[in-house]
Amino acid sequence: AAVMTPDPLTLSPSAIGSDVLHLMMERRIGHIPICDGGKLVGIVSQSDLTRFQAVSSAELVSEISAASTAEEIAKVTARIPQLLVQLVAGGNRHEIVTRLITDIADTATRRLLALAEAALGPAPVPYLWLACGSQGRQEQTGVSDQDNCLFLDNSATEADRTGYFAELARFVSDGLHTCGYVYCPGEMMATNPRWCQPVSVWKTYFDGWIRKPDPEAQMLASVMFDLRPIGGDRSLFADLQAETLEAASRNSIFVAHMVANSLKHTPPLGLLRGLATIRSGEHKNALDMKHNGVVPVVDLGRVYALQGRLGAVNTRARLEAAEQAGVLSSAGAADLIDAYDLIAETRLAHQAGLVKQGRAPDNFLAPVDLSEFERSHLRDAFVVVKTMQSAIGHGRGMLS
Repeated sequence: AAVMTPDPLTLSPSAIGSDVLHLMMERRIGHIPICDGGKLVGIVSQSDLTRFQAVSSAELVSEISAASTAEEIAKVTARIPQLLVQLVAGGNRHEIVTRLITDIADTATRRLLALAEAALGPAPVPYLWLACGSQGRQEQTGVSDQDNCLFLDNSATEADRTGYFAELARFVSDGLHTCGYVYCPGEMMATNPRWCQPVSVWKTYFDGWIRKPDPEAQMLASVMFDLRPIGGDRSLFADLQAETLEAASRNSIFVAHMVANSLKHTPPLGLLRGLATIRSGEHKNALDMKHNGVVPVVDLGRVYALQGRLGAVNTRARLEAAEQAGVLSSAGAADLIDAYDLIAETRLAHQAGLVKQGRAPDNFLAPVDLSEFERSHLRDAFVVVKTMQSAIGHGRGMLS
C-alpha cells in the first residue's frame, strides 16, 4: 500500500493520445490508468504514446511546465506557429490541431497561476480561473487573444478581491500577453474588476442576462456560455453551469434573443451563390474566415447547446451532442459538421501557408488563392451554414 498512488488520475478510453501525453508531461507522471465505467481496462505509458506520435506539442507542454518566468514560457509559445505548420502538414483534423494548440495555452495559464502563487503566497480563499472565447472552446489557432475571468469562493472579502486576486489576475494576464496571447480589446479579462467576483455575484450576472436579454446581455451571455475551467477549484463552476443552462433554456424570450444574436454573422455569399469578399480596405477581395467562416457555426452550436441543455463547449462536440439529444436532425448535423470541418480546415491551411512564407498568420483568405474545385466546395459549405441559419431563424428544429 505504501507504494500505491492514492486516488490516481484516470482517463476514459475515448481520450485523445496527445491529451494523455500532455497531461503526463505537465504532471510529470509516466503511467495513467484507463477506466471505463469505473473499471480498469488498461494502463498507458509515456513511451507507448511517444512511439506513435510526434512529441512536438507534448515537448512544448513539458518545457512550459518547467519554466520559471513568463519570458521563458514566451520562448516556448513562440514555436506555436511552427507547430501549426507541422500539424496541418501531417493531415491532422482541425479539431485535433486546435485542441493541441489550446492545450499549450492552458498549460501556460496554469504555470503562470503557479508562479503567481509562488510570488504572492497562497490564495486566501479557493478560486477558479476560467477561459472563454476560442480557448474556452478549445479552438485556438495561430491567432488568439486572451479571454478569461476569475470565480472566487463566496467567503472572499472585498479586500481579497481588490488586493490578492487583482494582483494574481494582473500577473497572469501580463504573462499571457508576454507569451503572445494579447490583451482582449473588449476587456473580457480577469483584470477587469467586473470579471473577478465571488460565485454569488456571477450567479446574479447570469440571472440578470437571462431575465433581461438586452444587446449587451446577449453578447456577454454568448461569451460566458463558452466558459471552461483552467486552474483552481473546479467545484466553484460545476453547479452554476448546470443551473444556468437549465434557467436559460426554460426562458423562451432569452432563447429567441440568442437565436437572433446567432444570425448576426453570416457566411460570405453573394448573388447566385458567389463568394462575397471584403470590398475595401487592407483586406479587400478576401474572405474573413473567422467572422464569416467559423463564427456562424460557433454561434449555431452555442444555441443548439442552449436548447438541449448540453454542457459541451467545443463547437464540434456541441453539434454531435445536439444530434444525439434530438435538437438537430441526423441529416442536418451531418451536413453542418461536414461544412464546419471544411471551413475550419481551409482557415488552418491558410494560416499554415502564411507561416511557411515567413508571415504572421491571419484569418483573411483571398479566393483567388484557391483552386476552382476548392472554391466550389467552400461555397457549398457556406450554403449549408446559411440554410441552417435560416432553419433556426424560422424556428425549425428547435425544442419547444
